[in-house]
Amino acid sequence: MANGSRWGRFRASEAASGYALVSPTAIYAILLLATPMATILIYSVMTSAGGGVTLPFTLSNYQEVWGGRIYQAVMIRSLWISTAVTATTVLLAYPVAYYVSFHVAPSRKSLWLFLITIPFWTSYVIRVALWRVILGYEGVVDSALLGTGLAAEPLNILANGPLAIVITLAHAYAPFAILPIFVSLEKVDRALLEAGQDLGESRWTTFLRVTLPLSMPGVLAAVLIVFIPTVGDYITPELIGGGRTPMIANLIESEMLRQRDQAVGSAIAVTVMLIVGVISAVFLLLNRRFIGGAK
Repeated sequence: MANGSRWGRFRASEAASGYALVSPTAIYAILLLATPMATILIYSVMTSAGGGVTLPFTLSNYQEVWGGRIYQAVMIRSLWISTAVTATTVLLAYPVAYYVSFHVAPSRKSLWLFLITIPFWTSYVIRVALWRVILGYEGVVDSALLGTGLAAEPLNILANGPLAIVITLAHAYAPFAILPIFVSLEKVDRALLEAGQDLGESRWTTFLRVTLPLSMPGVLAAVLIVFIPTVGDYITPELIGGGRTPMIANLIESEMLRQRDQAVGSAIAVTVMLIVGVISAVFLLLNRRFIGGAK
């Protein structure tokens, strides 16, 4: 009876209503996110055999991934390119977000944000493919430089795989960086800026001592939003780099589908998730520090 009455009280409580509300989403997340991740984790400690996996359990896959020079080189390249993309994207996104927040009339901010999201109307693959035309041999960039006399011969930026990948990814993820920085700048109390200037501070000093620190939560959020997906980007290195500058996702695809080594491919995927998880945790701690400092 006691258990029945407790169950009846629980069903009538707000907590039960909340669980019922989120349970479809939770089930969806478990089936489509947690289950594949658990499968990859299990595969990573099994033995490859005949294009599949089998027992016994082993850690040799991780030893191969952590000790293999090719795997190390591709991981370092992926982290370096993602870091360059993140830095470039955030540095270019901050002035745009700052201009929209501080210099655009409130009635027109929605229009500007709408214009910023226009690239999302086009398929990501199409946008990446268009950069081949822009950066390729005698493409848009080469034609412009040759026509204006700024270059004596085609630069063919596309031949420089890492540079072309950084440019393409920075353009693709720019809106993802602009929006969180804009939201953070909108929360900055304008009275603090006026007070700083009334005390004799220049606009640049006020920006460095007031605006920038208060907007750091948005900057750190933009860093995470850009860094995490670019580490595992597959399309851009394949189309822009022409397969000559593979990143970690291309390596995983090669191990899984071409080499048919699902165990090692899973170990690579788990290793990358751990590295990205550690980096993300560091940025989240920094974000909490800035939020606490702002309060």
